Amino acid sequence: MTERRVLRRPVDWWRVPAGALSGLLAGFAALAVAELVSAAVRPEAGPVVAVGGAAIDRTPAPVKDWAIQHFGTNDKLVLQSGILAVLALLAIVLGLLALRHRLLGTAGVLLFGVIGGVAATGRPDSTGLTDALPSVAGAVVGAALLYWLAGRLALHPVRAVPETAPEADPEAATGAAPEATPETASTPAGVDQRPEWDRRGFIIAATAAAAASAGAGALGRSLNAAGAQDAIASRNQITLPAPASKANPVPKGARLRVPGISSFVTSNKDFYRVDTALVVPKVNADTWSLRIHGKGVSRPTTVTFDDLLRRELIERDITLTCVSNEVGGPYVGNARWIGVRLADLLAECGVDPPSKGGPADQLVARSVDGMTIGTPVDDVMDGRDAMLALGMNGQPLPFTHGFPVRMLVPGLFGYVSACKWIKDIELTTFDDYDPYWVKRDWARKAPVKTQSRIDTPKPFARPKAGTVMVAGVAWAQHRGIDKVEVRVDDGPWQQADLAAEDTRDTWRQWSFPWKATSGGHTLTVRATDRTGEVQTEKRTRTIPDGASGWHSVVVTVD
Repeated sequence: MTERRVLRRPVDWWRVPAGALSGLLAGFAALAVAELVSAAVRPEAGPVVAVGGAAIDRTPAPVKDWAIQHFGTNDKLVLQSGILAVLALLAIVLGLLALRHRLLGTAGVLLFGVIGGVAATGRPDSTGLTDALPSVAGAVVGAALLYWLAGRLALHPVRAVPETAPEADPEAATGAAPEATPETASTPAGVDQRPEWDRRGFIIAATAAAAASAGAGALGRSLNAAGAQDAIASRNQITLPAPASKANPVPKGARLRVPGISSFVTSNKDFYRVDTALVVPKVNADTWSLRIHGKGVSRPTTVTFDDLLRRELIERDITLTCVSNEVGGPYVGNARWIGVRLADLLAECGVDPPSKGGPADQLVARSVDGMTIGTPVDDVMDGRDAMLALGMNGQPLPFTHGFPVRMLVPGLFGYVSACKWIKDIELTTFDDYDPYWVKRDWARKAPVKTQSRIDTPKPFARPKAGTVMVAGVAWAQHRGIDKVEVRVDDGPWQQADLAAEDTRDTWRQWSFPWKATSGGHTLTVRATDRTGEVQTEKRTRTIPDGASGWHSVVVTVD
């Protein structure tokens, strides 16, 4: 008698990575479809942006401060990359789960769609339930794809193929039944004990899904980019009128020719950017408008960009500083701004400052991305050059810096004065409303602190012995810098040479010729403002109202 052979296939471990791949493809499809749908809703409603924005809103202030310090202007890229990495990991887990529990893995994808939708509708700039559509639509498509791919990975019994042709069985001729063996007793004749999955079907399905997802994602990006083209075109068409009140020429002695010192005017591309917008708003100047209303506003009004262009414009050199700037940090820059004096616009609306009996002591500026920034009304209307800025360094505002219109108030940290992409101004009180950053434990009022920074030599530099030029910048916006002093190691304070002052609202360059001797040294700088206040030695964190302390660098002189 000859035994019937039954194939025993080795365990097919390729099914596990195929399951992980199916999860990744489902996640990719979900994001691609969400991108496409967001083009019909708005780009900010996409799940990555919505979840990222929600994460920013709920992140404790110290963590945000840490991210800005360590990642700088790349903090948003790091956050988005982290979100994508987490989504990829979860997609793999759901793909593996679907190998055994097809419906459960599919339900997991749908759950993440719900989370994305809730995040989108919960954002301050949400336009309503339609913001949930990209996340929900993407999740439905992703779930359906995972269910389909998991079906291709399901195990099915297959016919065994004999390795060799069966030998003639003598007993078959006599009609005798073949003898049963342990193998054939428990296995139906001709059926393999190890079922297979549909490899060919999975490869075809996965390839088709990847191609369709890539196409949907590319189309979505293209449509979103096309939606921004109108805003880009509107900016390109703007020619800023000559200001009625021009900035004074920068004094000749205001710019020091010291290698390594910060440029007196910070170019638009080098100007720091710190905000919470994961997607830079692209606002069309042709359709933009600003509403002014609230307590004490007897004549509420709405102005357009063209209305502002027709008004009397002012041009001023103003240094801006971010409250997240550590001692010696990079988040400070000086630019020439052109815009409309904000105090005049408020006065035309019937607004009086509290010092003159007005009922509102806080101006709340709202951005198109939902940011709210609260500014003391007295500071806006005390005669300083607070403005709605339209231009920066001779050009319309860059999108990253608030095009078409942003607010700025000399002497105040940006988080209480410099609202980008502004769309609404409400007059209210500090008792009645806490804006975005105040809700996160930052101070309500935040005048810029007197600060100074050593730009050169850099930390851990190795200059040669002899005369070494120590130089940098100092600032105390709206008060002005009166004196800068430098100390070498624990020696006496020595007065540095100050460059000419442009205005009290700009930083001031300084230099100090140091007779350097061999060895390690610590250089420290401090400034004194026009009120006589000396920069404090006391080190404080940036929270709640800006860092303080002296800036020092350690160098080794060869």
